[in-house]
Amino acid sequence: MHNDFTFSIIKPNSVRTGKTGPILAMINEGGFEIVAMRMLKLTRPQAESFYSIHKVKSFFDGLIEFMTSGPVVVMILKHENAVDAFRKLIGSTDPAKAEAGTIRKKFAVSVEMNAVHGSDSVENAVIEANFFFSGIERFF
Repeated sequence: MHNDFTFSIIKPNSVRTGKTGPILAMINEGGFEIVAMRMLKLTRPQAESFYSIHKVKSFFDGLIEFMTSGPVVVMILKHENAVDAFRKLIGSTDPAKAEAGTIRKKFAVSVEMNAVHGSDSVENAVIEANFFFSGIERFF
């Protein structure tokens, strides 16, 4: 059952530039069901906790600044083999290398401002969804 769910964030640059609707449309057209969704503005402690795996990396401070720069949209998505299917839909982290027709190719500005986050494993999808959604909102 967990294979049918993934987690995503529409990042601040996409929200700020009015791309939330077009990104949601691509998610729906890709066959994903949005089972939980919320818009929020991450605090610095929340962002540091969510991205703690990257704490020792050189890009950490910039990532935290970016992710707290404006509202984001967090979502739990349902689709068969959701993690792999969503990663295919969003494309490479580097929009210059992303396939045509992917979310990041269409909407990302750079590697750092890559439009959306998608979980990289079923295990991380569960952890990430649990970070943002309470038990009553989760579907796995």
